[in-house]
Amino acid sequence: MADINLKEITLIVGVVTACYWNSLFCGFVFDDVSAILDNKDLHPSTPLKTLFQNDFWGTPMSEERSHKSYRPLTVLTFRLNYLFSELKPMSYHLLNMIFHAVVSVIFLKVCKLFLDNKSSMIASLLFAVHPIHTEAVTGVVGRAELLSSIFFLAAFLSYTRSKGPDNSIVWTPIALTVVLVAVATLCKEQGITVVGICCVYEVFIAQGYTLPLLWTTAGQFFRGKSSIPFSMLQTLIKLIVLMFSTLLLVVIRVQVIQSQLPVFTRFDNPAAVSPTPTRQLTFNYLLPLNAWLLLNPSELCCDWTMGTIPLIESFLDIRNLATFTFFCFLGALGIFSLRYPGDSSKTVLMALCLMALPFIPASNLFFPVGFVVAERVLYVPSMGFCILVAHGWQKISNKSVLKKLSWICLSMVIFTHALKTLHRNWDWESEYTLFMSALKVNKNNAKLWNNVGHALENEKNFERALKYFLQATHVQPDDIGAHMNVGRTYKNLNRTKEAEESYMMAKSLMPQIIPGKKYAARIAPNHLNVYINLANLIRANESRLEEADQLYRQAISMRPDFKQAYISRGELLLKMNKPLKAKEAYLKALELDRNNADLWYNLAIVHIELKEPNEALKNFNRALELNPKHKLALFNSAILMQESGEVKLRPEARKRLLSYINEEPQDANGYFNLGMLAMDDKKDSEAEMWMKKAIKLQADFRSALFNLALLYSQTAKELMALPILEELLRHYPDHIKGLILKGDILMNQKKDILGAKKCFEKILEMDPSNVQGKHNLCVVYFEEKDLLKAERCLVETLALAPHEEYIQRHLNIVRDKISSSSFAEQPISPAGKTSGVEGDKIPTENVQEDVKSEPRSTQIIKPSDNKSQSKSNKLLGKNTDKETPHKTTKEIKEIEKKRVAALKRLEEIERILNGE
Repeated sequence: MADINLKEITLIVGVVTACYWNSLFCGFVFDDVSAILDNKDLHPSTPLKTLFQNDFWGTPMSEERSHKSYRPLTVLTFRLNYLFSELKPMSYHLLNMIFHAVVSVIFLKVCKLFLDNKSSMIASLLFAVHPIHTEAVTGVVGRAELLSSIFFLAAFLSYTRSKGPDNSIVWTPIALTVVLVAVATLCKEQGITVVGICCVYEVFIAQGYTLPLLWTTAGQFFRGKSSIPFSMLQTLIKLIVLMFSTLLLVVIRVQVIQSQLPVFTRFDNPAAVSPTPTRQLTFNYLLPLNAWLLLNPSELCCDWTMGTIPLIESFLDIRNLATFTFFCFLGALGIFSLRYPGDSSKTVLMALCLMALPFIPASNLFFPVGFVVAERVLYVPSMGFCILVAHGWQKISNKSVLKKLSWICLSMVIFTHALKTLHRNWDWESEYTLFMSALKVNKNNAKLWNNVGHALENEKNFERALKYFLQATHVQPDDIGAHMNVGRTYKNLNRTKEAEESYMMAKSLMPQIIPGKKYAARIAPNHLNVYINLANLIRANESRLEEADQLYRQAISMRPDFKQAYISRGELLLKMNKPLKAKEAYLKALELDRNNADLWYNLAIVHIELKEPNEALKNFNRALELNPKHKLALFNSAILMQESGEVKLRPEARKRLLSYINEEPQDANGYFNLGMLAMDDKKDSEAEMWMKKAIKLQADFRSALFNLALLYSQTAKELMALPILEELLRHYPDHIKGLILKGDILMNQKKDILGAKKCFEKILEMDPSNVQGKHNLCVVYFEEKDLLKAERCLVETLALAPHEEYIQRHLNIVRDKISSSSFAEQPISPAGKTSGVEGDKIPTENVQEDVKSEPRSTQIIKPSDNKSQSKSNKLLGKNTDKETPHKTTKEIKEIEKKRVAALKRLEEIERILNGE
């Protein structure tokens, strides 16, 4: 085996970089969305063991909707990408490019087993630049092919060292081969096919047998004329070890998928559900079609499903000629390589093996797969193709007449392939560019029209998206998904009538329900979403809730493990005020998936509706155990702890709210509730800080504005509260409690009786029966010395609240003042705080505004109970020294006597009011 030198490695890496540098600027497209963006297995919070329990897309292998593609080591590399750069696509594309360069270098080493140095380099360069590889290299999910190929080639190279001197067996390389095969298989399933290549290599390359020789030896053995040669026995032992290890891997793989094949529909692979001979003719035609893509990669398409390749329904179809020609050519090469000894035969045989054996799992010949043609599965088969091309070029270039022409042709092929690859990479820049490029190649695939629509939908361009979705329904009228897309787009455009019609059309294409019949094998899980989407649409109409519930139950009857149906039904049952049934729905969903944090969260909401806060908190905690960063569980569990009034829970509530604002730094509700907790704990400066942050994020945050003003009022910073109240009333002019607080501050701090009067009058304009506003207006009349008006006002207030004792006492005080002859000559000081008497403080409000479908905080802002302000909370305050007109000594003495009498009277009243 010839070694590769640094110059060769540098050339290959340079060529790969030149061809794929622009792939670094591509995003996540097509299958990348499911495998990367939507795959929770990439997140550090997901336990590593989950990677070995889920499929490539993050779905548990035990679920029927699982794709059954088991590639945990590939997902592990995605997770490493996420660890360093999260969801920035450049690092993912860079690693793919590096892996492709590694594969190209290892492939060069494999080529040198069968070709000379020059031809090996040509084969490796052709492999490095071939445009068919863009899907595997530029598409991030193609990493499964790249990783599997690395270990695939490494396993083969290891096996080539298993033959020792004198044809002895070297077991260490064989053991390493088995390990590498297992690793390759954990990267992608086709990795196991390297065992077949090792077997062919052992028999026809390492041992040098030909098919006639094997036939002769076997005939003599069965006729008893000779025994099996020792070298052949050793070969059999090695083959048995390889086959046994392969069988063991297959058994383990079957156990992993729990003996279930993935569910594919006729839209994924129309030929798979077609009758004989259509199925066989079409599948056999796919072989020359794939070979043509290797030979002429001019028209590449990211999706070959649905109507891309029309079915071959007759033996008279002209395409059968291509199938016949392909098999004749393949048979001729096979006979040549197996019948005749020599290096050329060996090279052709290994090239054919590399082309055929890795392709078998994707060929549809032995079991159906979820696609018709997929360019990425040609990644390894293209190695055999490149060896064949390089070997053919070697034969031609050895003839002096054709030497120059062969070099010119080869240079043109490599150069044009490199340009095509470079240009093709730009198609993968975004989903829109990718699917539009596919439509240029094929307009008969409804899935492509749908995918362009999805790309436009993601950009909120619903009008244009609708045109593509409608075109998909014209191309494939029975495509359930296309009608669902049309319905969803109509809904986004608020055209609910058309949306319902489209959903009903999709529903009519579903198989009719027959009791006891299982539909899992015939219905794609995503198609069942038509019931969910239709139910979600019509449940907006309160009169159609029962109809929506019927649709959810219909979906469940068709697929009892349809978790989303239980979840959606639970939400509906809550809306129908049936919390116990909603609880049953969520418990059923939890039976299907106990590790779903969202389900535990929803169950907690049900317990809140059932007035079971302790159970709700337990379920919130369970959700947080599964997902410590579950934002809604963090927020609502903190609010629940806050509402409980238990002091010991406040530190944990604060901790969770801090975690919440770390996850949602732009949500003012988190800061506001931290402020409420701080107020509960009498941490006024901290409360002020959090309230200000909430208001900074949401200038019109009603509750934050009011409670910050109230906080200032309670901490003797009434004048600081005024601008806050002005801002509150600018956004919410009808905020009654804000008007009350503002009037109180204007009356007691600013001495602005007229301003306070306007506040209280505005309250009564909005709510004539507001006792507090009317009572405080009575105080204003008293301050204006209009005692008769104050008396009438208090009488009216008492009629509104006959059981309020303080109003009656205040009325008695006013009447006493009216009857007192000294009042007319006595200046009266401004009233104390107008919010009432004897601890009748400003009432508070619910501080948490509406949060969609979430429990609302009912934290109450408690009024100040500062005893030093008790006198200022009385209806009548103490007298103040005001300037009076100049009077005679006699008049002054008379006034002084009356003042003393009035003070004694006031002190007596205050003692009564204080309960002394």
